[in-house]
Amino acid sequence: MAKATEQIQYETDDPNRIQDVGWTFKEVWRRIRGFVVTSVNLIIFFILWELVTTYGNINSLFLPKASAMFQELWVGMTTRAPEGAVFSGSILDHFLHSFKNLMVGLGIACAIGIPGGLLMGGNKYVESILSPYVWALASLPRIALVPLFILFLGFTTTMQVTIIVISAVFPIIINAWAGVKTTEKSLLAAAKVFGANRVQLYYKVVLPYTLPFIISGIQQGIGRGLIGVVIAELFGGSNGLGYLIQRSADTFNTAMTFAVLLLLIVMSLSLINFTRWLEAKVAPWRNVNHL
Repeated sequence: MAKATEQIQYETDDPNRIQDVGWTFKEVWRRIRGFVVTSVNLIIFFILWELVTTYGNINSLFLPKASAMFQELWVGMTTRAPEGAVFSGSILDHFLHSFKNLMVGLGIACAIGIPGGLLMGGNKYVESILSPYVWALASLPRIALVPLFILFLGFTTTMQVTIIVISAVFPIIINAWAGVKTTEKSLLAAAKVFGANRVQLYYKVVLPYTLPFIISGIQQGIGRGLIGVVIAELFGGSNGLGYLIQRSADTFNTAMTFAVLLLLIVMSLSLINFTRWLEAKVAPWRNVNHL
């Protein structure tokens, strides 16, 4: 009996045994701290917004109540337009249109930007040929291209996706390019010592080293792509969140405008957090939890 008691006490006192049983409060708090702090901050912010707009004698045409904005968002995201309707007042319909275009545009931008950046970083002749065009187009304001694309492609979804691609592709190219160029020479030298050929150097050393740069470029591309979505739909669309912003502003529905802006922020943050999760999976040597 005494021996069994000693064995139980030993297993309980073993730190590895305690760790296997479950998370400590400190570990749980470390994992949820960011979410809790952000949630509390947002709750306080929206409560203050509601109080200021309710008791501050502020014209709702300029700043609506937070409750009115959330009501517009709830109604708009839970209703759909009737079949064959000329105009949809449903936020969900416009959100799905914009989100689909954004995903297609980002996919094309990644398909062009990642190989293009890797090629520019790995081949000095390709770099010398393409780099002037990349820098010139990357510095060009996207809004200046809208009339040109409307002229060539009309008021079509193709035009909107093209603007998204042009907006998102250059941060991806530049970051992938920079990742290859900044690969540590010591890593390449060590791989060569162990007999790695050119292909193995690229896939075993350069590409893993460049992955964080590529994901950083995709994160920047998401922000630029969302700007492209809004620009394309503001000036050349009859649906989408950008068009809905213009439509709600024309009808002085400020609550709807703020609801769409809030939805764009949530969309952007959700996609960026997804890329951070992806980076933690494909590049676990990078600690992104503190960012």
